[in-house]
Amino acid sequence: MLAHDADLELFKDNFKRFMQEHIAPEYEQWESQGIMPRAVWNKLGENGFLCVDVPEQYGGYGVPTHYSLMLVEESARAGYGALSTAISCHSEIAAPYILHIGTEAQKQYWLPKMVTGEVVGAIGMTEPGAGSDLQAIRTTAILQDEHYLLNGSKTFISNGQHADLVVLAVKTDPQARAKGVSLLLLNTHLDGFKKGTNLDKIGLHSQDTSELFFDNVKVPKDQLLGQAGQGFHYLMQELPRERTAIAATALGAIRGAIDVTTQYVQERQAFGQKIGQFQNTRFVLAQAKIDELATAAFYNQNVELYMQGKLDVETAAALKSFSTDMQMKVADQLLQLFGGYGYMTEYSISRFFVDARIQRIYGGTNEIMKEIIARGLLGR
Repeated sequence: MLAHDADLELFKDNFKRFMQEHIAPEYEQWESQGIMPRAVWNKLGENGFLCVDVPEQYGGYGVPTHYSLMLVEESARAGYGALSTAISCHSEIAAPYILHIGTEAQKQYWLPKMVTGEVVGAIGMTEPGAGSDLQAIRTTAILQDEHYLLNGSKTFISNGQHADLVVLAVKTDPQARAKGVSLLLLNTHLDGFKKGTNLDKIGLHSQDTSELFFDNVKVPKDQLLGQAGQGFHYLMQELPRERTAIAATALGAIRGAIDVTTQYVQERQAFGQKIGQFQNTRFVLAQAKIDELATAAFYNQNVELYMQGKLDVETAAALKSFSTDMQMKVADQLLQLFGGYGYMTEYSISRFFVDARIQRIYGGTNEIMKEIIARGLLGR
């Protein structure tokens, strides 16, 4: 295990240099095109920025989890929300499912390829008729001899266009609700699998998001992840990490929005003085800083709890709700300081604003987060 401070700062500096060299010159074009090139994943892998907390025997560095989460946070802070979400889905969501639940053969096969970027990972939960209510999924995988016969569809799947592997929530017992849910490791190169078009979103433009379709896809039965019928339990077990990663994006974006606004108000003039000299500007920025400090304290507490194996579902839900509400609030209030320029896409504050909106929806809506917290307080 690496020492926390000096090594983490060195790793962070390396990642910032990587973004300056490989992301900054191209990002605007990717946003316009609505997708990042597949080669970005290979570059991330070659430079050691994917699945870094995966143990060394599977190709990773085996470093503490906050090294991995730092990449999510710093890419969001740099204004690359789409990159932050892409890395998060791959390293913070898909890979831990395999590491924590997979067989040794599954880990040996998939994880080294995810570390190098040869395989891009995604998670497939949401369906056209089932979002936060995961028990209502209708995609089926029926065991037939040596394979599962997979039929159905998923929607809003992050990394969907580039995905080589999808951790897929399916019904192996269509008659049951939660007890009928299982997880499959789906190789997207199998016959019968089809990716829909890249979905057009109001934010995170270059982060590919897709519908996925399954027409009698034969998935080898050794690609069942964990035990049949335990999928809902596994989802509940792994969602705290996903929600902590969403909070990492939120915290990074809050800091990035403060960075660009602080610079802007010291340059822009109105009524014969810099707008940073107006009391309203100073108070809005001060409040944003207070909100950042509160979010960071809550986030850091959760990361420590996660690393100790003590992060419960309710606390992770509370962090996800709090941090993403704060992200949206800060982006909105800081954009106001830019006046009309804040509404122009050439100013990065506008991207912080539109990229923030989805954060309160995916990973479980913030309304569902409050329901989870209430159940913890009051029971069912």
